[in-house]
Amino acid sequence: MDGNVADIKKWVVIYPVYLNSKKTIAEGRRISVSKACENPNCVEIGDCCNYLKIPYAIEIDKAYPRDFMQRGRVRVKLKKEDGTFYNPAVTCRKQLMLHVAELVPRHPGRTKKQEPASTLTTAGPSKSGKGGKKKR
Repeated sequence: MDGNVADIKKWVVIYPVYLNSKKTIAEGRRISVSKACENPNCVEIGDCCNYLKIPYAIEIDKAYPRDFMQRGRVRVKLKKEDGTFYNPAVTCRKQLMLHVAELVPRHPGRTKKQEPASTLTTAGPSKSGKGGKKKR
């Protein structure tokens, strides 16, 4: 097992904050807001890596150094032992982040979560109160 853990330590690390459109660059976002997705989590990132046929390992107990409340990270192996890439479309960390950020909004678990939210926003806010003049 120690050989496997030492091997994983050399893999690329992706924190969900890197892909979060709600964060600023100072807070840790690494890609542009237009290409980032809203509040990704480690499981969704791992599933996207699985879809891209790239080996990954989720580390739930690890925290993002700039914000220790952000728990979890994903380690990804981009190259095989012979130096070829697992997915020729993903040759570097930046391309991986862009591909994953594109896939996360289409994640099956995410589409189910957002359906109730869209129905709640269709009902307009109700206005209550007496009306009339404002007191000075």
